[in-house]
Amino acid sequence: MSDNKTTSQVPSNFIRGVIERDLANKSYDGKTWAGSPGDATHHAKAPIDAAKIRTRFPPEPNGYLHIGHAKSIFLNFGLAKDYDGICHLRFDDTNPEKENQEYVDSIKNNVSWLGFSWEQNKTSHLYFASHYFDFMYEAAESLIQSGHAYVDKQTPDEIRINRGSLTEPGKNSPWRDKSTEEHLGWFREMRDGKHPDGSMILRAKIDMASPNINLRDPAIYRIKRAHHHNTGDTWCIYPMYTFAHPIEDALEKITHSICTLEFEDQRPFYDWILDRLIDNGLLSKPQPRQYEFARLNLTYAVLSKRKLIELVENKHVTGWDDPRLPTLEGARRRGYTPEGFKLFTDRIGVSKADSWIDYATLEESMREVLNLSCERRIAVLDPIELEITNYPDNKEENCFAPNHPLKPELEKRVVKLSKSLWIEREDFMEEPSKQFFRLYPGNMVRLRYGYVVKCTSFEKDANGKVTKVICEYLPDTKSGTPGSDSVKVKGNIHWVSKAHSYRGAIRLYDKLFSTEHPGSHDSNYLEQLNPNSCMTIEAELEKSLETIKPGEQFQFERHGYFVADIKDSKTNHPIFNRTATLKDTSQKI
Repeated sequence: MSDNKTTSQVPSNFIRGVIERDLANKSYDGKTWAGSPGDATHHAKAPIDAAKIRTRFPPEPNGYLHIGHAKSIFLNFGLAKDYDGICHLRFDDTNPEKENQEYVDSIKNNVSWLGFSWEQNKTSHLYFASHYFDFMYEAAESLIQSGHAYVDKQTPDEIRINRGSLTEPGKNSPWRDKSTEEHLGWFREMRDGKHPDGSMILRAKIDMASPNINLRDPAIYRIKRAHHHNTGDTWCIYPMYTFAHPIEDALEKITHSICTLEFEDQRPFYDWILDRLIDNGLLSKPQPRQYEFARLNLTYAVLSKRKLIELVENKHVTGWDDPRLPTLEGARRRGYTPEGFKLFTDRIGVSKADSWIDYATLEESMREVLNLSCERRIAVLDPIELEITNYPDNKEENCFAPNHPLKPELEKRVVKLSKSLWIEREDFMEEPSKQFFRLYPGNMVRLRYGYVVKCTSFEKDANGKVTKVICEYLPDTKSGTPGSDSVKVKGNIHWVSKAHSYRGAIRLYDKLFSTEHPGSHDSNYLEQLNPNSCMTIEAELEKSLETIKPGEQFQFERHGYFVADIKDSKTNHPIFNRTATLKDTSQKI
């Protein structure tokens, strides 16, 4: 890649049009709010601030974020930044059985790593759904009292059967039309722990014949005796996400609630909840609006939380931060960068239409960024010895390699040349194929940054494997000297001196799956794992690499981009992960 800047563009994003329309119409002017919603009831009618729009990134703390979440993070935080607004980081912690502090901490770290903050003007916009449990309970009682919710004592199987199907309407519960006093009493008994888990639920009273199955009296509260990471054992009933979500948005005065496309059918319920609670005086206008965009579908990867859990728990990978996984923890270890993710999300844009994004698009975005940021170093991944017979035994001399060909201000570093070198095994052929311009008996190549050498012979072991390439050098052809152009050669190979290199571990990562759409057409995605997705080799590395810090990244000339593993690297013993090759190699899978 020769140009010295990334090729970005204005992101394709229909939500920008929505926001610009709302700003032009002053839909939310003077009606948004900033501050900590400690008292949700008070802040539902709180004073205003100057923020033009307010978005939120609302992960459930029941797992680790993946690349699809990066798209949502850049979308929500990015829009707020671009339009002088505020983005909240909110944890939708309404399902205590699967949530814990470990996930909360990881999510916060990943949002920060991608370059965003929930702190603005010395105010924290970090929220939890559990902060609003008191208000949500009050809202549920309000719906019962206004005739819009009821306690259902049917069994889960009865509820499922009576819900109907996509072609048949549902049936009203026999408990639906009991008195308001009865429903209110039963709901309070649910709250007070007087009934076992699953014995009754609170449902919204909407329309069991609705063509939208999500409006057939959806559940809004269930009994669940589980310890909560924030509220402890205070509650034995918990709100359903679809009930909690619009309330959270309204209490935080979110203007644009941006969700993935699977929530489109839930939008009528979202609006129904807000309309009822506004009518009941618990919330105020203008209410938030929900907008849906297509989630990220990435080839050669699975983004299903269930499948990711299965991969980790059944030890198909080494953990949630395995560099082959599409988690953000894995991406960081792989050497993927926030700047690369930003370029990637700009390129794929935001639309309403589902589509597949080729993994090569993500890799190329990373390459383009790393090409600019990474200094160059030399590594020989499959070493074979090269001996220069006419080079003095004890002589060493300096060759000069640029640290970055696009950044001359980084100057050059010294690379030591000596009699015995390591070169790549693929740079020698005993019987050359057509168009092979590197080393073979009688041919000449340039040692990059050094001299032109001519292959005179080679050595083999008892098994017929070549163990050493024998060469002579042409003394007046050193790079950077007047005689460097005196001999023309077609081949140029890289090398490291045996005396000034060290042997180190390199992990060559590739795509985790060997098929473009793992698990498609009812296939078993586990049978489509790529057996060569991680190979560990011992390579000969430039000596300067031995003392680098975990997380430092380089382009190894000819081979790609590599990072010192942030987890397994030790002092003076880095382990390198391949982030990406220099070009797309997906066809090799």
